[in-house]
Amino acid sequence: MKINQPQISDYNQKSLKDHNENFDFLSNKLTKQGKDVNSIVAKLSEFQVAIPSWALGAGGTRFGRFSFYGEPSNLEQKIEDIGILHSLTQTAGAVSLHIPWDIPSDYAAIKEKADALNIKFDAVNSNTFQDQSGAKESYKYGSLSNVNKAVRDQAIQHNLDVIKIGDKLGSKALTVWLADGSSFPGQNNFQTAFQNTQDSLIDIYKGLPDDWKMLVEYKPYEPNFYSTIIQDWGASLMLANGCGDKAYTLVDLGHHLPNSNIEQIVSILQLKGKLGGFHFNDSKYGDDDLTVGSIKPYALFLIFNELVYGMQNNPQNPDLAWMIDASHNIKDPLEDLIQSLEAIQEAYAKAMLIDQDVLRAAQLNNDVVKCQEILQEAYRTDVRPLLEKARLNSGGVINPIDAYRTLQVRDQLIRERGKNTIATGL
Repeated sequence: MKINQPQISDYNQKSLKDHNENFDFLSNKLTKQGKDVNSIVAKLSEFQVAIPSWALGAGGTRFGRFSFYGEPSNLEQKIEDIGILHSLTQTAGAVSLHIPWDIPSDYAAIKEKADALNIKFDAVNSNTFQDQSGAKESYKYGSLSNVNKAVRDQAIQHNLDVIKIGDKLGSKALTVWLADGSSFPGQNNFQTAFQNTQDSLIDIYKGLPDDWKMLVEYKPYEPNFYSTIIQDWGASLMLANGCGDKAYTLVDLGHHLPNSNIEQIVSILQLKGKLGGFHFNDSKYGDDDLTVGSIKPYALFLIFNELVYGMQNNPQNPDLAWMIDASHNIKDPLEDLIQSLEAIQEAYAKAMLIDQDVLRAAQLNNDVVKCQEILQEAYRTDVRPLLEKARLNSGGVINPIDAYRTLQVRDQLIRERGKNTIATGL
């Protein structure tokens, strides 16, 4: 299935008048405040978020998984689904592949399909948290940190193979997340496990093409609940620094202990030039992988405030890799991803309303009340007309969720694919 431009134009006509009125009102208001509305809209149009290949099917937990029907059963169909998202939102212009769940069978055909839908290949993700069919060694007691060199070598080779796959597709980054850790006190020697991980990452790093990055992800717990090798941003930063200039920390919003100050973490990493990427999701209790902005939208806004400041003031930090990492469970995956994309763009737009010079002056004057007022004035602004304008300028729809339902996308996917297809992944 593919949504064409006439369908989009026809859909937009019914709400174009209301959009223009809302946009003109907001634009006039912001212009009087000294905001460059055209610049904000342009930056929203340019902002692209990668869709993970494992997120196009129904999510689930260890207790069960409920299909939403019409799921993509292969990589080609997953890219088609991302094409649907991108045609509606104009902000989902990349896919992040997970290997070995989504290894292309025909690289030329996959690249041709992605190019036709204006989809690029973002970071590729390795998997050493599961035993793979036919593998000689088991990751039951760890992969890159394992006390058994044969296991470590197998995990290293897998990552090198993932790099080769990504290189064929035009990817420029490898994301490494480890489930390695221990479930009981005394199970591991912490220093040995950490050093083994460092040595393994260095071996993988040596296999990076010159123009690639390595993104080292962290997580405080799960699936091991006593210790995790890369448990926080400090451990990730140490390991990245131990590898070299092309290695960076990757921040996943759900990979923190409750009430962690994530905005402070991303700010310091940008200052040090070591923030490489971002995984968006939301949570109530732990790594819930819920729809972005569904639980803590103000926290997301505060994080974007620091990200915008860093993008403006930290040239030593590279361009960031943006990706959604969520599990939809009982939602239509495509609707859930649309909601997440909207929340990300909304937080980004609100953060761009902040006059960082005025905020800085208030900070230097220790005017705590004014600092809060500056932030909350931006947060309380309804920026949705700006998002709509950015989508319209790029050929997208005014209201993606409504358009998705009006065009009966899921019904068409079910007719094409049936009710029994299951997407690869968890």
